[in-house]
Amino acid sequence: MIGLIFGDTDFPNKILKTIIKRKIKYLIIDLSKSKKFKKDKKSYSVSIGQFGKIISILKENNCKKVLFAGKVNKPNFSKLKLDLKGIYYIPRIIKASKLGDAAILKEIIKILTQNKIKTENSLIFNPELSLKKGNFSKIRPNKQDQLDIKKAIKTLNNLRKYNFSQGVVVRNKKIVSIEGKGGTKKMLEKSRSKKFRNHGVLVKLPKKKQDLRVDLPTIGLKTLKQSKTAGLKGIVVKNKQHVLLDKTKCINFANKNKMFILVK
Repeated sequence: MIGLIFGDTDFPNKILKTIIKRKIKYLIIDLSKSKKFKKDKKSYSVSIGQFGKIISILKENNCKKVLFAGKVNKPNFSKLKLDLKGIYYIPRIIKASKLGDAAILKEIIKILTQNKIKTENSLIFNPELSLKKGNFSKIRPNKQDQLDIKKAIKTLNNLRKYNFSQGVVVRNKKIVSIEGKGGTKKMLEKSRSKKFRNHGVLVKLPKKKQDLRVDLPTIGLKTLKQSKTAGLKGIVVKNKQHVLLDKTKCINFANKNKMFILVK
């Protein structure tokens, strides 16, 4: 039995499909905004502040392992529904939240570990969703693109330890936009250019000292389309440290639009 702690995005759906196909026993802790798994009989809709309920559900079902997948929005702590254990643990979560989203996840994992619940890598059932080093499109980055990529990687590596940013857009060796709380979509909207077409890169890397079991940078067809609209030429992710949804569709789109998908 594995506990699936699911948020938003399509990544949890891919994991669930594999688990059902392999007939693995599971339950879902549904932390998604829209409660997207409510129709599943094995799903429990809870608040992130209900640690007592979450831990009880896991222990009552003999769940000693959990897996995190999907985006969980940072809660409004003043409006958060708390149970007794939630009241006990919430000061730690609030303290961690001041350091960023990555720190919140680390703290939740620590709390689960203290309750003898192990956190598995989010790609354990779907390793095919993460690509190895290489260029996965017909178009390859040229010298200008390589300079933009180098600048983007240096920028992300220089961000503070618990910064929530996983993405940056660089064009002509200039930082156009860094991912904020609005996520990749808003960053790409800010990066649109009327002057440049098929020029510039989006680089998405894990946060510094991030726990690579959870919250990996995720890209999919939507990301490619948004990057195209922003006038970018390519996307770069890190070897085995990302999630790529709809791989075939992404590669076909990149080829059709003379874009590149590079894994460093």
